[in-house]
Amino acid sequence: MRLTTGCSGHLSGEVGCGHPVESVELEKSVAYQDAISSQRAFAYQVVYSSAGESKLPTSKRFLIGLLPIVALAGCGEAPDSKKAAVETAQVVRVFTVEKESLQREISAVGTVRYRRETPLGFTTPGKVAVVRFEEGDFVKRGALLSALDSTTVGADVSVSVAERDRARAEFERVRSLYADGWITKARYEAADAAVKAADARVRQAGFARSTAQLYAPSSGVVLQRNVQPGQVIAAGMPALILGEADDGFVFRVPIVDRDASKLRVGMTADIMIESAGEGPVSATISEIDGRANEATGAFTVQFRLPSRANLRSGQIGTANIKLPALESGDLLQIPATALFGVRTGEGLVYVVAKNNRVETRNVAIERVSDTFVTVSGGIKPGDKIVTSGLEKLRTGSPVRIIATQP
Repeated sequence: MRLTTGCSGHLSGEVGCGHPVESVELEKSVAYQDAISSQRAFAYQVVYSSAGESKLPTSKRFLIGLLPIVALAGCGEAPDSKKAAVETAQVVRVFTVEKESLQREISAVGTVRYRRETPLGFTTPGKVAVVRFEEGDFVKRGALLSALDSTTVGADVSVSVAERDRARAEFERVRSLYADGWITKARYEAADAAVKAADARVRQAGFARSTAQLYAPSSGVVLQRNVQPGQVIAAGMPALILGEADDGFVFRVPIVDRDASKLRVGMTADIMIESAGEGPVSATISEIDGRANEATGAFTVQFRLPSRANLRSGQIGTANIKLPALESGDLLQIPATALFGVRTGEGLVYVVAKNNRVETRNVAIERVSDTFVTVSGGIKPGDKIVTSGLEKLRTGSPVRIIATQP
C-alpha cells in the first residue's frame, strides 16, 4: 500500500511532504506521531497539574515548552505550494481621447442692451426750454422729449425769409431789364443765384427750427438724460439717449481675437441672466464687430435675445458659447484631473493598456482652461487615460474601470 504524508520531516529515509512511503515507514510514522502526542499530553499535565507550573525548575519548563515546537518544526508547506501575493486592481475612471473632444465651450460675461440705443440732440446751439421725461420713463413713438427756446431759431427763420423775398424782387427787376437788353447775361445769372441762395437759407432755418424739438423716433425707454431746463448746449450734444424697444434687446460680450475668429453669425449660445429670474436663454449671434476695441483688443459679439418683459438694459449675464473644434492635427484635449507630475510646459498621464495595466506617458501642455487642458504628444485618439485614483497608481499597476467619460 502506498500513501502520502503531509509531514516534511524524515523518518527512516529521505521522505518529504507529499511523497509516497512504504507501509513499514507508515507504521514508524504513526508511532512517531503517537510519541509526539504523548509528549504533548505529558507537558500539558505537568503545566496544568495541581502542583502548578511554578513548582517546576526553569530548565524543565523551558524544555517542556519546546516539545510541541520541535514536533511541529519538521512540518510545513512545500516550496512549490507557496502562492504569490495577488495584486489588487485599483478602481479608476477613464477618459477616452477623441478628436471631437477638441470642441470647446467658453464662458464670457456681458451685458443686456437695447439693439438701438440712440443719442438724440439738437442741430443748433441754444437754451433748453423744456425736458419732459426722466431716466427710466417709457415713451411712445412721436412723443415730444425736449425743446430749445424758440427765440433764436425763430429769429433766424424770419431773417432768412426776408432775405429770400428781397432776392426774388431783385431777380424780377433784373430779368425785365435783361429781356429789354439793358443788362448783360452775367448780371442776370448773378441775380438768379442770389434767389437760389436765399431759398436755401430759408430751408436751413426751417430745419433748425424743426430740430429744436426732440421727438421720440420709436417707442422705448429714456436711458440717459444729459440736460436740464435753462441749460445752454452746443449743437450736436446728446441731450437724451433713447433705448428703442421696437428693435428688442441684444446681449453684448467681449471675445478675445483667438476665439472671435472662430465665431460666425448664426451660431447659438446659452445666456444666463440671473436678475431676469429665469433659466438660460437660447440666443444666436447677430453681429460681430469688424474691429477690435483699441483698449482691450477684444471683439464685441452681439446676440439677439427673444422678447421678455423682465429684460432691462444693463443687466449682467454669462454667455456659454460652443466653439468649433480646433483644426491643429496634433492637439488633443483632456480633463485637467488626468495630469500629474506637472512641470513647466509638460506633465504626465496614465494610459490604460490592453492588459488593464497603466503606462506612464509624457505630454506637452499647449493651453489650459478651467476644466480641460490642450496637449500634444504622448497620446492619440482612442487612448483611455485615468482621471481618478492617480495617487494610488504606479507604472504597471492593474486597474479596474468603473466608468468612462466621453
